[in-house]
Amino acid sequence: MPALKKISLTITSAALLSTFVVSPASAVDKDTSDNQPKPPAVMSRVGGELLGRTGTQVELGPGAPVLPEKLTGRSWIVADAENGQVLASHNAHWRLPPASTLKMLFADTVMPALQPKTRTYTVQAEDLADLGEGSSLVGVKEHLSYTVHDLWLGVFLRSGNDAVHVLSAMYGGVPKTVADMQAHAEELQALDTTVVSPDGYDAPDQVSSAYDLTLFARSGLQKADFREYCATAEAQFPGAEKKNGKRQSFGIQNTNRLLTGADGVDAYKGIAGVKNGYTTHAGNTFTGVAERDGKVLLVTVMNPSSKEPHAVYKEAAGLLDWGFDASGKVTPVGELVPPRSASTGTDTGTGKGPAASGKSGGGNGSSPAAKAAAATGGGGGGIGIALGIAGGALVLLAGAVFLVNRRWPLPDLVRRLPRR
Repeated sequence: MPALKKISLTITSAALLSTFVVSPASAVDKDTSDNQPKPPAVMSRVGGELLGRTGTQVELGPGAPVLPEKLTGRSWIVADAENGQVLASHNAHWRLPPASTLKMLFADTVMPALQPKTRTYTVQAEDLADLGEGSSLVGVKEHLSYTVHDLWLGVFLRSGNDAVHVLSAMYGGVPKTVADMQAHAEELQALDTTVVSPDGYDAPDQVSSAYDLTLFARSGLQKADFREYCATAEAQFPGAEKKNGKRQSFGIQNTNRLLTGADGVDAYKGIAGVKNGYTTHAGNTFTGVAERDGKVLLVTVMNPSSKEPHAVYKEAAGLLDWGFDASGKVTPVGELVPPRSASTGTDTGTGKGPAASGKSGGGNGSSPAAKAAAATGGGGGGIGIALGIAGGALVLLAGAVFLVNRRWPLPDLVRRLPRR
């Protein structure tokens, strides 16, 4: 079969599969034995055939550690942030409510347009009119001015829906923001995601997946400002104006416990973001990125059923520990696909990995899904993640900028190890 025809069939198959999985967890069949929602029988196979299967997917090699015990997340994934190899997953494409982890897509979509970050905006009453009841807030007030920098700190540290809505107003309004977020999700091949609100607040039919949230994090981490905000543990936020015209400020702390070590959760060594979330409907959700010994991993955990306090962080930390220990000792079960417009270059010619074996469709950027994405691209591109971590925060590295028509990811990435 001609290569072009194969690519066309791959794209069509991925698109059709993504349309089958349209119901959030509340709408799927229930497990009568434990009254827990069950994943749908048919899920998207974007990134590899194994990722579309229900249950845990992992292929252990000699010397590989077993997965952590008591993983209760409905869906999770652990992947190499740079080469995109998925080391293990569990119901990776199950479409579930994302809560505030959807703010990663919001930031990745809106941030490039709201420059410079010193730009100021005076908040209008209508900007804060449609916040969901019980929304997380950073404390934005109408008739006061804020910089873009202030508002992004409010989004990433306090998960402030008020800050999200003000930034959306600056961007052109909530409807435009939602439409552009949906379009950007499709560009990233995050086909499990349906965007209804820019802040991730519970809304009918608003869903994403562990796979898609990981794509959002990976894309966002290409941006220096995104890396800065998601790695910030504490900051000052503008408060009320005094009679003399000067502004008060108050301290805010990141709600990502693996970053701050707050509330009895140990800070994770090498953590550098990304975003946590919680709503009654979504439960706890979390996507994190961490670096150890020159290896950069992404992890996403959605809605653990464990009653243990802060289970989402503990399960994420356990998966990161496993991923660092298992790297190079497991056969990848899939890949994080590149954006549609990215150039993925040519096959490495190694003949190794799941792309070559046909087991899961990914691992080195030369899988059918990756080739299909490259073939449908329009010429844009991106860079791999260049992570430098100093004192628990990401440091901007030289050359870490958005480039056009470059391979995704770059074959040689520069890292800066912690120096304490």
